[in-house]
This record gives sequence, structure tokens and C-alpha cells, in this order.
Amino acid sequence: MSQDATRKNEADAPVPEDDLTAVDPLGDGDRLAAEQAKKNYAKVGSARPTALLYTYGPGAVIDLPHFTVMPAGLDDWERIWRRRDSAPVTVHAPRLLETVQLMLGHQVDELRRFPWQPTRPGRRREGDDLGVPARVFPQWLRCTGCDLLAPLSRFVAGYSNTHPFRPDQAVFEHLDCPGRRRRSGAGSAGSTGRKSRRRRSPCVPARYLLACPVGHLDEFPYDWWVHEGAHCTKAPNPELEMRDISQRGATAIITCRACGASRSMSQAQGEEGRSRLPRCRGRHPHLGVFDPQGCQAEPRVMLVGASNLWFATTQSIIDMPRLDPAEVERDRAAALGRALGEDRADVGENAGMARMLLKRGDAEAVRLLDLSDAELIDLLRRLAVPAESEDERLRRREEWNPVDLLVPEWNYLQQEPSGERHEDPASGLVVSPREHSALPGGFGRVLAVDRLRKVNAVLGFTRIDDFDRIDDTGARLVHLARGGRPTWVPATEDRGEGIFLQLAEEKVAAWEARVLASPLWAAHREAHRRNVERRFSETAKEIKPDERFVPPRYWLVHTLAHALIREMAMSSGYGAASISERVYAWTATGSRPAAAGMLLTTTASDSDGTLGGLVALSEPDRLAQVVDAALTGMMRCSSDPVCARRVAQDPEDFLHGAACHCCTMVSETSCERANRFLDRRFVVPLAGDYTVGGTTFASGHLAFFRDVRLA
Repeated sequence: MSQDATRKNEADAPVPEDDLTAVDPLGDGDRLAAEQAKKNYAKVGSARPTALLYTYGPGAVIDLPHFTVMPAGLDDWERIWRRRDSAPVTVHAPRLLETVQLMLGHQVDELRRFPWQPTRPGRRREGDDLGVPARVFPQWLRCTGCDLLAPLSRFVAGYSNTHPFRPDQAVFEHLDCPGRRRRSGAGSAGSTGRKSRRRRSPCVPARYLLACPVGHLDEFPYDWWVHEGAHCTKAPNPELEMRDISQRGATAIITCRACGASRSMSQAQGEEGRSRLPRCRGRHPHLGVFDPQGCQAEPRVMLVGASNLWFATTQSIIDMPRLDPAEVERDRAAALGRALGEDRADVGENAGMARMLLKRGDAEAVRLLDLSDAELIDLLRRLAVPAESEDERLRRREEWNPVDLLVPEWNYLQQEPSGERHEDPASGLVVSPREHSALPGGFGRVLAVDRLRKVNAVLGFTRIDDFDRIDDTGARLVHLARGGRPTWVPATEDRGEGIFLQLAEEKVAAWEARVLASPLWAAHREAHRRNVERRFSETAKEIKPDERFVPPRYWLVHTLAHALIREMAMSSGYGAASISERVYAWTATGSRPAAAGMLLTTTASDSDGTLGGLVALSEPDRLAQVVDAALTGMMRCSSDPVCARRVAQDPEDFLHGAACHCCTMVSETSCERANRFLDRRFVVPLAGDYTVGGTTFASGHLAFFRDVRLA
């Protein structure tokens, strides 16, 4: 019995696909180099780490010039790392690692960079043995010369990728393609007296897939579909054909060349089409496994390039010093634990032995040498305490709020810098105070963030609906490793700069009380409820809409941040898409103070994020000009009066008010909420009136900045 057949009987283990689908591109390259004179290179493309984190991570479909691939799960990445004697490069971010452990489990012990290294002059092939492994997906291809629709195995003999510096030329070709004329009989040898020439025709991916809300993804069963769930009566493995009658939507027609059966893909569309589809098989192609418990979710047809095929679930932090003594102690204990390693049990409470081992540790461990023996012994005792149980972790996760990740940053930014340019050596954060008296009333503090480090980690992904739009208990989060318990997750580091702007809490609280009692706020709340209840995914029924609704101060800070991003792009030298927001806006609770502020940053993995363009705008006079221009610009929109009067009323369920792409909305790379929760009426007075529930209101009565005037 094969290994696959054995594991299919294990109820608790994921069922693997055929061993032939194991991803080992570099091993394949070595094998091909030994078998043929001209090498097939393993590299098929490249992408920036940020793209692999947010757009094309494991489980996504990457569109290459001639075919599509899917980055494999983390288990296959290990094969890449094992080709090197050196250990993987890790990212140090204790606060982010704690959040990842809360979400995925305490077995996650590190954040790793993507397997890549820069090349040095004269060594262009250096680093070729590093990269993200991927498998060809979907593996049904269509010949562009004769419309033959067949699995990858039919065309694998025609694969070529022989140019070491042109991976874009990698292509699958149909060898000896007869073309459409010969297949139809026209121009054949019998009709012309001459033998038709066969050719090599490139193949492209068959563009239909099956996806379900739980996150499974599978090839579309073309053979099953065209024969309506039966088998071909003329041949055991018939040839199929895919013909397009239009370039829009699911208009292809699938035909069996053996029996002549034909069926349109349009019959698989919509609610009625779902009833004609087979059951979901619970497949995770990025892991090469099937769910052993099967899947009861209803699959649906999706196109390869659909925007809702893959949504990354990420967490990110701005690295800032810890202020909470308990958090500081956790970081010290973790650094001590890393330095002790396997010798932890032998050290016991011996401070002297611990000091010797600390000398070989990382920079954070070396700093522990400044502690007294008593303090070291306390840390050793802390390490001996049993770890948090799984039940306790899950209970803590249910109570976790995304705001918890922002609170430490807000608390640190409330501290007044000790000098004109305060630098924290551990995190590299540099902040400088700025005068804000020239700004309109309502601003409280301004800080120039001369240098910062942003760390991002990907935990998994969802399909069909984004994570924050569905039930996020974790059941629908597709994991990146087999078994769902990775020991590490990919992470990136970005360097950059920014400006921190804080609003005066007293004025925000008074304004928020007015908004909460207004009919406009009630209309926004009802629109949010309708939006959640009408989500395309059936998971929306598990959400309490009011728990997902953000407070008025978030609308205020968020809308103001968008206006400033658009205006700063005109003066900073950065494109609007490269400036991003980090909104701190929540009401006070027993465990955290109220917040109303924003950190506008530009970050990148190279020097592009540290050119000083944003910090230069933080100078008092220049910032006052930017803020005035942003507030004034929000008062007029080329879509007014339609935009200024917009209020969602039943049955409408959009999540913005007086805001559109002409005046307020920004790039998806800049906004943390996908351009939701925006309304200019909460920031500045607008001309004209708007109507809610049959009552007319002036568009300026809820503005936070009420004294703004058009020039």
C-alpha cells in the first residue's frame, strides 16, 4: 500500500495529493541538468516581498506571461532553506510575535523573512537557490491553436524555460498541434493533396475554478461537467475542447470530441448554477492536501483572475519601545530563553551560568548582562513557569480586539520626546516634537517621526470574503502549513518616516456626543447592519453588526487622514498610493484610554521610504498650509451636490456618506478600511442640505472643524 493510501485512512490527518505534485523546483532543475544538455531553469518570475505578503502569497494565483502558478505552503519552503547551511533570516518583533502566537498557537516561535538574498556585482547567479516554491495551478490548460482542453500532463513535454535571465519566456506548448483548420477537416491532405504542417502552439490556463467560503479551491471538473455527472460513452479518456464565444464572463463552451456532448459554462453561474455543481472536495492546492473531514460548504465558479479569490490575513506593528513593565519582563524572559536554548534545564537558577550563555546571544540578550543576579534569577524562575494552556489561549483570543495591537503604540506616542530628536536605540524609532499652534483649533499634538520600522506578518488567508467581513473565529482562516500549526510565519520589514497628528480629546468627546444623537449617525448604523446581513458569504449571519461598527471619532479621523494623504502627495514627492494611514480612534474603556489621532507614513523595504519628504511637511508653517488646503479641498467635490447629500437609506447599504473617489477616497494601498467609514460632513461644513427619514438638515451642523471657509 502506498503512503497516500495509508494516510487517507487517518481521520485526523490531511489527505495528501499524489506524490507527483510535491513541489521541489530546484531539485527538478538539478535532475534536468543531469538528463539534458540544455538546462530547464526553475525560476519562472519574481515579486516584491510586499506583493507576496498582501497580493500573491501562498494559496493565491499569480498570473505569469504564459501560465499561472500558486505559491506553495510553508512546508515546501523548508526544502528551500535546507539547501543552505545557514539558518533562515528571522525578524525580531516580540509584540507582533505575541499576536501571531495568540492567533495560531504558541508553537509559532519565529518570524522569517522571505527566502531571498541580493546579488553582488559579478555574481549574478548568486542566490538562485533561494526563492518561493510554487506549483502550476490551475493544471488544466487550453491550446490556443486547436482549443484542446487537457490536464498539464498532456502538455508537459512542451514545457520550455531555458533562458537563465528571461523567466518570462517559460511556456507550455502543444507539440504537433493540428490547428483549427485541420481539426475541422478544411485544408486536410485529402482535400488539397498536400500534407498539412503541424506546429507548436502555446497553451494558456483554463480560467475556471471552484471555490467555497471555507477557503477550499479546486480545478473545475470539465469532464464531469460536459457529461453532466456521467462518463463519456465513446472513450474512457476523451479529448475535450474549450471554445470562447465572447471575451466577457463565463461564455466558454466545453465539448467532448469523442461523443459530441457540449455544455456552456454560463449554466454554472449564479444561484441556480450552484445547484448543478459537484460537492466541494475540501482541496487546499497550496498545501497539496484534501480536508479529511470533507466539506459541506456550497462551491461556486470563479475565474482565475477574480479579485476575491485570495484575501491575505495580516498583522503589522510599528516597532516602538514597550512601556508596560509586564511586557518588558516578557521580552527579557524571551531573550533569556533564546540565549539559553537547550541548556535551559541545566542552568536552573544559576545566575553565573546564565551570564556566560548570555554572552553568545543576540543584542537583546547581551543587554541583559546589565541586570543584577537577583533580577536574572527572577527571569529564570519566570521561564520555569508552565506555558499558557491551549484553552487559555483560545479564551484570550475570543476576547482579543484588533485595537489591542495599536494601544501600545498610542501610549508611546503620548510620551513627550526627551529632546529635539529622540532616538530609541533598540527599535530605531526617531521622533521629534513639532509646534502645532498654527493649526486650526481641534489639533492637540504633532510629532515628526523621522525614522520608523514597520513589521508585517501573514497569518493565513480567506477566499470569497475578506477576514474582517466574515466570521473571524478562525474556522475559515486557511492556514499556510499542513495541519494548521506552523512553527513560523513569513514577515517583512519596512523602513520609513511619518507624521503623527493628534486631535484634542475634549473637543472630540463633545463633538462625538452630538453625532451619536443625530439621525445621520443612525442612518450610517442601519446601513452597516444591512451591509453585514446581505454579505454574499453565508458567514455574515454569525456576526453581530454593532460589534463591528466603529465609533464616530473613527469616521472623523479616518476622513481627515484621507484628505491629508491626498494633499501631502502634492507636496511631499511621494505618490498618494505610497502614503498609508494608521488610525488610532477608539473610546475609553477600563483597560485603555480614549484615542483620536493618526500616523501617516511612507515605508518601503529600501531607501525609498526614508527620503524625508513627509518629515519636511511637519514643519509648523508647511503643515499649517497642508492642513488648510486639505480642509478647504474637502468642502468642494466635482460630484456635488450628489456626493454632499449622500445618505444610505433602505435598501442601500454602502458604508460611506459624503465621500467619493473625486474628493476623499484613496488607493487601497493607503487605506486600512478599503475606503469604508468616510463622511466629509463629520469634518468640514458642506454647502447645501441633506435628508434623513424625511427631515432636512444643514450639511455643516455636525462638522468638527466648523470655522473652515472657502478661499
